[in-house]
Amino acid sequence: MRAKFGAKLLAVVLAAGLSAACTSDSGDTDQTAQPGGKVDLSFWSWAPNIDKTVDAWNAANPDIHVTLSKQAGGGDIVTKLLTASKAGNPPDLAQVEYQALPTLVSNDVLADIAKEAAPVKDKFAEGVWQQVTLGTDAVYAIPQDSGPMMLYYRADEFTKLGLTVPKTWDEFAQVARTVRQKAPKKYLTTFSANDPGWFTGLAQQAGASWWGINGETWKVSVNDAATKKVADYWGGLVGEGAIDNKPMYTPAWNKALNDGTLIAWPSAIWAPGVLEGNAPATKGKWAMAPMPQWAAGENKTGSWGGSSTGVTSGSKNKAAAVKFAAWMNADPAATELLIKESAIYPAAREAQSSPLLQQPPAFFAEQKDFYTSAKAIAETASGFVWGPNVNVAYDTYKDAFGKAITAKTPFSGAVDTMQSATVADMQKNGFKVTS
Repeated sequence: MRAKFGAKLLAVVLAAGLSAACTSDSGDTDQTAQPGGKVDLSFWSWAPNIDKTVDAWNAANPDIHVTLSKQAGGGDIVTKLLTASKAGNPPDLAQVEYQALPTLVSNDVLADIAKEAAPVKDKFAEGVWQQVTLGTDAVYAIPQDSGPMMLYYRADEFTKLGLTVPKTWDEFAQVARTVRQKAPKKYLTTFSANDPGWFTGLAQQAGASWWGINGETWKVSVNDAATKKVADYWGGLVGEGAIDNKPMYTPAWNKALNDGTLIAWPSAIWAPGVLEGNAPATKGKWAMAPMPQWAAGENKTGSWGGSSTGVTSGSKNKAAAVKFAAWMNADPAATELLIKESAIYPAAREAQSSPLLQQPPAFFAEQKDFYTSAKAIAETASGFVWGPNVNVAYDTYKDAFGKAITAKTPFSGAVDTMQSATVADMQKNGFKVTS
């Protein structure tokens, strides 16, 4: 049964979940309270080579042993967690993308670990920490990696065309027009109707707030003023032909990046790896800068991607589980392993200054301050409250924006469609909603 929850109701819902767990095979005893007793924890994760980090913990903590089970990421692990929780045998911990947290919380899968997690709160930027709270006083996970957004551009093409790196979105629009005038076969960038996570990050930077909780009621405002501003801005550029409108992550997009047809990409911290794999001919030609701002002098960005480590309501060893999750994501020894072995960009502030991040990505070898700049940008990421049906909003985005591009209709209409579909789905599933 899908739970309806709000800031005041969360404790009741989670208490009910814990009570149910007490009557299941999982038991109700926190083994960390048993002197001399060994605790066994199960952990689901998809991060590559994260077994190296788990092994390091186990070697140093013989009384709390963690057994790793590698899983597929995305929606697959969410589905498995829902199924395992319902059957009464969830793992103690699981890697969870930020946008999936509300779905798991509303189904009583994740525990509120606010008290246990409090000592590491200040190790993370405020915007990142907000993503694991659902905008309440509760905490449902420890941040692991983050995806702050920034602007990537072809430095050689900018020099050739006499372009200045835009500091505002108004300047970005003018640069896009200049590219079309000086090099009609090129575009500054493209708008992708296939990538809702990308658009969400852009909306976050503008101050969008799509979901929120007030008492027992969800507030849904996918079509708020900030989001419509972003949609109309990009729709205007597409409409006048200043930018392309082809989707990202296609063979055509790869070719356009490789041959210089597209010379900029608002993306996230992990973009160098994508460029290296999809546009290898352009190695050493790219540079990174902060995202253009909506007002001169502002200093904000959004996020695209990232995950956390949650502790399940069914765990009988919550204190030990939080101890491991906090160590893995905030302890310097652990985050060094995550950077080196799992190739993540850590969410923890201190880890972003790791010696392993002193040299730029190989694909950006000329930009020596790459990670120094990235750390400063990451600190400015806007907070965001995710909702329990992000999948519906995202699926509607793809359909509605695709149709808007084909029909050449205002993008703000697509945002209204996202709002209607998101609210209707939540109401259908028993949530109390206002918009």
